[in-house]
Amino acid sequence: MAVVPGCGVGDDVGREAGAPYSRRHLVALAAGAGSGLLLSGVAVERMLGATSPVPSAKQDAKILNYALLLEYLQAAFYAEALTRGKLRGELREFAEVVGEHEHAHVAFLKKALGRAARPEPVFHFGHATRDSSAFRTSARALEDAGVAAYNGQAANLTKPALGSAIKIVSVEARHAAWIRDIVGDEPAPRAADPGWSAAEVNDELKSLRLLG
Repeated sequence: MAVVPGCGVGDDVGREAGAPYSRRHLVALAAGAGSGLLLSGVAVERMLGATSPVPSAKQDAKILNYALLLEYLQAAFYAEALTRGKLRGELREFAEVVGEHEHAHVAFLKKALGRAARPEPVFHFGHATRDSSAFRTSARALEDAGVAAYNGQAANLTKPALGSAIKIVSVEARHAAWIRDIVGDEPAPRAADPGWSAAEVNDELKSLRLLG
């Protein structure tokens, strides 16, 4: 089985001008936007379990399914926002382009996993896809969290899988930079970003009401 996961960059170490939001900031933003994004019954860290310090094909498959969950979520988020018809100008262009990329990532990961690919969960995005301001807030936080999630698993991959992941991480990082620019944040606030563990990603998405 070919194993081709994604990975990315990002972490919230402080909140200087244009830097990523801390978890406390994200909770406040999500509440203020009334985002209501929810994925029922999924805990990201439970999908991975305890990762081994020695990468393996079996571990690559777990990480692939972890990446697939995040790609499902992003693809569904942008698709629903576009159907609501509330996005205009560059924001709509962003959703169209990035949504297409996320659907391609889903197809890529499902092909790599084959019959082991997890099914797509049911998502409930609430107000976040019905209002352009709420969409901007949620998309910005979601892209930063997604990139950090991929980056957090890079060291757990085998060398062939990591080589393939590099092809995805550059695109995911561009997504995060683009939406940051749209909302008026610094697109590249640091020269290098540490990643988040699966548990940290889970907490982050829960704070955004993306995970139940």
